[in-house]
Amino acid sequence: MSRDDEIINTIRFLSVDQVERAKSGHPGMPLGAAHIGYIIFDRFLKFNPKNPRWIDRDRFILSAGHASAMLYSLLFINGYDISIEDLKRFRQLDSITPGHPENILTPGVEVTSGPLGQGFGNSVGMAIAERYLSSYFNRDGFKVIDHYTYVLASDGDLMEGVSSEAAALAGHFKLNKLIVIWDNNKVTIDGPTSLAWSENVLERFDALGWYVQDIVDGYNLSKIEDAIRNAREQKDKPSLIAIRTHIAYGSRLQDDSRAHGAPLGREVVEELKKKFNWPLEEFYIPEEVWRYREEKIKNGVKIEEEWRRLFERYREAYPDLADLLLRCFNKDWGNEYKKHLPVFTEGMATRAASGKVLNAIAKHIPMMLAGSADLFESTNTYLHGLGDFQADNPLGRNIHYGVREHAMGAIMNGMAYHGGILPYGGTFLVFSDYMRPAIRLAAMAGLQVIYVFSHDSLWIGEDGPTHQPVEQLSSLRLIPNLWVIRPCDPNEVSVAWEIAIERKDGPTAIILTRQKVPVLDRNKYPPASNIKKGAYILADTDRSPDILVLASGSEVHLALEVKEMLENRGIKTRVVNMASFEIFEQQDEEYKQRVIPKNVRKVAIEAGRGLCWYKYVGENGLVISIERFGKSAPYQDLMRDFGFTSERILYEIMKHFNIS
Repeated sequence: MSRDDEIINTIRFLSVDQVERAKSGHPGMPLGAAHIGYIIFDRFLKFNPKNPRWIDRDRFILSAGHASAMLYSLLFINGYDISIEDLKRFRQLDSITPGHPENILTPGVEVTSGPLGQGFGNSVGMAIAERYLSSYFNRDGFKVIDHYTYVLASDGDLMEGVSSEAAALAGHFKLNKLIVIWDNNKVTIDGPTSLAWSENVLERFDALGWYVQDIVDGYNLSKIEDAIRNAREQKDKPSLIAIRTHIAYGSRLQDDSRAHGAPLGREVVEELKKKFNWPLEEFYIPEEVWRYREEKIKNGVKIEEEWRRLFERYREAYPDLADLLLRCFNKDWGNEYKKHLPVFTEGMATRAASGKVLNAIAKHIPMMLAGSADLFESTNTYLHGLGDFQADNPLGRNIHYGVREHAMGAIMNGMAYHGGILPYGGTFLVFSDYMRPAIRLAAMAGLQVIYVFSHDSLWIGEDGPTHQPVEQLSSLRLIPNLWVIRPCDPNEVSVAWEIAIERKDGPTAIILTRQKVPVLDRNKYPPASNIKKGAYILADTDRSPDILVLASGSEVHLALEVKEMLENRGIKTRVVNMASFEIFEQQDEEYKQRVIPKNVRKVAIEAGRGLCWYKYVGENGLVISIERFGKSAPYQDLMRDFGFTSERILYEIMKHFNIS
């Protein structure tokens, strides 16, 4: 048995043993594609297993995250800090080898993958990040950023629409350092791919501007190696390499969909090990593989040391650039931008205020990349004078995603996974639904990604119910680790951006109006910086309140009107600005009880579904909300029709609490 075969078989059977031990998992792809992972890591991948976050490493993405057992086996064999015991605890409570890869748990795992197509989209973001950063930092003789992104994708990945969206952008931007290998085994969970898939995938990618290669003899290692070398030589195209493989390769369940997502069973595994002349011992590691692991560790340390020597020379020649490079990979965006956060004195739509904030601070955060799903002008997310990112302008700061919200979300995640980039992207709040899977994964993976969601309520008016968000605010608040901020005036928008930029451990959604809102007089009201606590007392009374009115965004101004009307009737009223539920929940109990005390009658006002508000108003409280879809009309007419006027809300409060 050759060394290649011995290592490949180790990967195969470590993977199978993990699944058998766990009595759960996906053995089919590890058996069919272990040799592909091996070739990438052995012949091409630049990495140091002792420093999985080395800046200039090549990135390997297992987009087909269900083959996680194979990835853990690969990482173990290549010297990462994963032990045999970790492999034995595959899919067990609190292990670092979960059912699908999670970047925050396992050394060497680049992205949290499993929902198919997401890893593919992430890879495009990584390639964009490499292109921008290499163009920004590299100088003659100093290629301090110079690496490839490799992807192992399944049939299912390429079926998902997000992969087509992202592939179209990769071809358009000519991301030549992106190499996707398609594990073309022609089987999915339900059976052969022919049940639902008859397109010519190679022609599709060729039409999208990719360099395409097809390997029919999928277990010929030299052909795979040659194809990857050809891909690396491309100068103006990303690469797709189709490799014809067989799920559950070599077993009696080869090419059978039953091998996709369930253990093979002890009898089948023993039969397979005998067929490959492999010991029946569970988690068997040949001595040659232990030696190989040590070699990979030594080689990885050596490769990074060579880069560090280059970087030290770079630091001597370009000290400011070197310092910036290290800072941006530590998510240190500096403090200079804070000096340029605008202070507003005139009312305007909060989306307009956001645009002014961005254009005031962007030049002081050179790694902030703007983006929009064909809505730059509508969301005010364009960075004027900073150019468009294109194949011939890799330093452009504005990324045009086209009408591709899902790809935008996945690609921004990829930039954040890569490191060194602070990405934000804008679309209408109602279209956040199109990118929800990517938002969820950003929150799960703790990625610093910023979403600008404008046109935040029915008050966008004439566009009608298809474009008027009703449930989106509540649904976003349900995602763990996503901060949702809905500022009430332009100055709170400035603070919202500061919050999002300073938050390093998860994504932030800034929710903005289309319609004009007033600027609060901060000589009369507390400073806008109070939204850093999520919620704060905006307007109080001279004693304990009889009524507490909570509101967010544009409805805060309506709450202030209602307060004045209640006070005129002798009803002591407090208004609380609930800009962010998530940030408020992080405050200590003393603060939360001081802002929203118990045993006070409470009212919440928000132009969206109201269920989330009952946590704060209680089951006997009143929520003024919108519980049905909207209508097409000028927004002032809609406010009257849906009862969002101070007079109507006053009536509802008096009626609900039986106040005469």
